[in-house]
Amino acid sequence: MAPRADCIADSAGGLTFDVSDQGAPDPAHLVLMNRSSGEEVRLPLTPSGDGRLRASLPISVGLPEGRWDVYAQVAGDDPVRLMPGVNDLRSLVDRAPTGSRGYVAVRIPYVTKHGNLTVRSWFRAPHAEAGELLIADGELTVRGRVYGVEFSPKACAEIRSRAATGPVLRGELTADGAEFTLRIGYDELSEGRWDVWLRPEGEDGPQVRVARLLDDIADKKAIFAYPTERVAVGGRDLQAEPYYTVDNDLSVVMAPAAP
Repeated sequence: MAPRADCIADSAGGLTFDVSDQGAPDPAHLVLMNRSSGEEVRLPLTPSGDGRLRASLPISVGLPEGRWDVYAQVAGDDPVRLMPGVNDLRSLVDRAPTGSRGYVAVRIPYVTKHGNLTVRSWFRAPHAEAGELLIADGELTVRGRVYGVEFSPKACAEIRSRAATGPVLRGELTADGAEFTLRIGYDELSEGRWDVWLRPEGEDGPQVRVARLLDDIADKKAIFAYPTERVAVGGRDLQAEPYYTVDNDLSVVMAPAAP
């Protein structure tokens, strides 16, 4: 039977893994393997005193953005895929980093469709965190906060068509310290998918994708559902719907409305 790992998240965003001990006396490691690049991060597994082995992944240890499959490896043996145990992610809910590091790092363990343990990681420098979404009267209002950057008088928001030759539109942006409110009129968007960006320092500064990362949900696309709005655009009836992508970035889809 494959070993299991319990995961505990701390308030800083680090993770602790407690792995069921298979009884091997040789040195062991917890191995995080990036699913796309094959890059590995190895953490020593040490006895925790309760018949299990423990590995720590502090937020200070780099984990590039992506999906990291979790293995245990005893010296000389092949890595063994870990199954999930109990995930205690309560400290990730409404986590509010200071932003003093200039970046936001997020790691969320989750169960794959095959029942294995994987960690989804994000690294955003800077970061724009989406909070409350309000949908009313043909308009989307996004309230959020930026980390690792300050708004300047030149700050603006961009709504970018995902089509190769599509336009870039401006949203109505207001800022108060690190907090922002962004309003998007659906009737300005044509059919297709639109991605939401901030330019906190104007066109010459960083381009910051608006996303929702600071909670305990690794994949929001299938969980977060928002009301649709029917709007007239260029003589056509379209249906507007905000959603989170597979990377938890905020987007809007404009599709033909049902008759």
